[in-house]
Amino acid sequence: MPLANSGELWQIQRANTESQSGDTDEAVGGDEAAGGSSEKDVEIDMGEIAKNGHEKATPSQFNLLKVLGQGSFGKVFLVQKIVGSDAGTLYAMKVLKKATLKIKDRFRTQTERNILVDVQHPFIVKLHYTFQTEGKLYLILDFLKGGDLFTRLNKEVMFTEEDAKFYLAELALALDHLHSIGIIYRDLKPENVLLDSDGHIALTDFGLSKLPLGDVAYSFCGTVEYMAPEVVSRKGHSYAADWWSFGVLMYELLTGGLPFEGHDRKDTLTQILKAKLAMPTILSPEAQSLLRVLFKRNPANRLGSGAEGAQDLKRHEFFATIDFDDLFAKKIKPPFQPVLCSREDEYFDEEYTCKTPKDSPGIPVSADTHELFKGFSYIAPCLLENGTVYKKSMVTPVNSFGGNTGNFFDEYVLKDFLGAGSYSYCKLGVHKATGQKYAVKIIEKSRCDCREEVEILRRYNQHPGIVSLKRVYEDTQSVYLVLELLTGGDLLDYMVMKGKLTEQESAVILKTLAKSIAYLHENGVVHRDLKPANILLADRNAPDSVRISDLGFAKQLKAENGLLMTPCYTKSFVAPEVLKRQGYDAACDIWSLGVIFYIMLCGCCPFGIRDPDSPQALLKKMDSGQLDSNEQWKSLSSEARVLVSIMLHVSPGKRPTAAQLDQHPWLNSQIVHYYDQRSNQLKSSQSQLQIHEREHTHDLTKHLKKTVEATFRAIATSPEIGPLGPIAMSELARRRFLRNATMLQHPTT
Repeated sequence: MPLANSGELWQIQRANTESQSGDTDEAVGGDEAAGGSSEKDVEIDMGEIAKNGHEKATPSQFNLLKVLGQGSFGKVFLVQKIVGSDAGTLYAMKVLKKATLKIKDRFRTQTERNILVDVQHPFIVKLHYTFQTEGKLYLILDFLKGGDLFTRLNKEVMFTEEDAKFYLAELALALDHLHSIGIIYRDLKPENVLLDSDGHIALTDFGLSKLPLGDVAYSFCGTVEYMAPEVVSRKGHSYAADWWSFGVLMYELLTGGLPFEGHDRKDTLTQILKAKLAMPTILSPEAQSLLRVLFKRNPANRLGSGAEGAQDLKRHEFFATIDFDDLFAKKIKPPFQPVLCSREDEYFDEEYTCKTPKDSPGIPVSADTHELFKGFSYIAPCLLENGTVYKKSMVTPVNSFGGNTGNFFDEYVLKDFLGAGSYSYCKLGVHKATGQKYAVKIIEKSRCDCREEVEILRRYNQHPGIVSLKRVYEDTQSVYLVLELLTGGDLLDYMVMKGKLTEQESAVILKTLAKSIAYLHENGVVHRDLKPANILLADRNAPDSVRISDLGFAKQLKAENGLLMTPCYTKSFVAPEVLKRQGYDAACDIWSLGVIFYIMLCGCCPFGIRDPDSPQALLKKMDSGQLDSNEQWKSLSSEARVLVSIMLHVSPGKRPTAAQLDQHPWLNSQIVHYYDQRSNQLKSSQSQLQIHEREHTHDLTKHLKKTVEATFRAIATSPEIGPLGPIAMSELARRRFLRNATMLQHPTT
């Protein structure tokens, strides 16, 4: 849509000179006056609403536990109430310094307080207390353990349509309720959508909301990327502006990007007014249809702006599978449930939680400023009634994995130690009733959320090349994965025993692994930590019995073009795109397979990788494309060298897929030769057994075994395998962190 006139360009240029946070709220006096009142008159409620005869809260009634967030004019603390009927309850305490609040921020704080007092909804955050001192304002809110939707989106990059549909449906109910009582929300973005301990959403941050006195507002406010065109142009906006922002949020959840985002603020605003929407083809027709009717620049044509409001949205085909009555009653299970571990700040940024929680005295403000916040104090009604105190559960629930009922130790005995990883360890387990032996992986809940690993194993372990999950148990501290016991050792032990494998034997192992990885990739799963130690053999003498184990870092991609950001890796096997932290996909597994293939053939790691190498040094070696050309490498066939080289191509798009590896002509020809050779050896063995007398059978078998072993005797040293590298958090949010540097953050992870 083209700009209507030069006035709109002026508005964009003027907006570009305002606060770089993108969150301005200048009332256009003449326009507001035409509606009957100014925003200042609308957005201040001075009434005292705390019930008489009840004790108001004070800072001394709360024990500061952690810093959850910090902005330019205040902090958010995790606190515990130490007196009263709700003693022991955890809350999030938002503390604002009166002296540093600009006039508009004071109005917004009063607005947020008034709205939270009046609004009660299952998908809107609850306010429990407000109080003030001479220099500070205090809001005591729900402590929502799951953090915000933005943090979860950073980890997932993008959601499946089913996951996004759940969050969007709950959000639609929250917005519908606000609109029904005359409130325009005006700041919808994933940072303001929190997740409770069960995974349900709770909308928060009502500082920019419009109170219900008049249906049209003219302020330029909100977060730029989520602003509706009518907000940008200042022609007057109403409830339909929230449904545009709803569309932006939907687009971001489904694609990992924003529909309108320029190289600077001015360009972004221009795109909102006139740019054509680029509709990703990965989205379903239903999702595309909903986005198109939400991104109508004329608010009168936008879905949700009609007489029936959100009912039109709820009837859209995208939400056909959602029962909104069950959703409102919280009968539908969320797609993600936060792990309730022993640390209450587990999901919160260590940049803040490592700080000493200290609420410093506030500077007293003028009498006029103090008068502005008269009537700010508040106590939630549920805290004033006997027997209805709102408490947060601090007990970790069991059976949240849908695993086997009963106590693990009632059915199994743990024996020998088998191995350990970064977040778990493995022991030999014996079933008491049958004596059957298993490998039991024990994962500490306080250190790792293993839900995705369990889900992937349940879905895909029927493949013969993936370790089989038999049962899942859990208690308040640990999760117990009962897995099949593979007695052949891991591929690292096998390679150490052999020293260097023949091309034919290496091809057999690579072919088997490629089949398994192709199966995972076809189902959208990336392993992310392929290495010899995570590849086990069912039979030590059968290289084709290798199976993939330890899917602790495995991840389900959310779309065909989805990218992962978290740098999970073991140093010797990490792909260059993972180190670059610019997003990577299933091709990282092919690189790891290429490293494994090189080690099997040459008995050492490619690129001369050693433990002291930094990620930057590793990346420089990888980008050079020069493999470590030792004598073993030079002795390989040209076909083997070519295959290794394309698997270790620095460009992910130029590597073969796992499915292409499975069908590779040279690989399959080597496998045919391997099995032909083994068949001939078996036939020769049988002929010799028939010639010799029965009493010599035992000696002959021993001789044959030595002959076979000699054929594959090791000729190289043990490969160097790097330790597991650390897991760093995604840097995907850099674009927004800078913009929010001056804003007080709500409790997020």
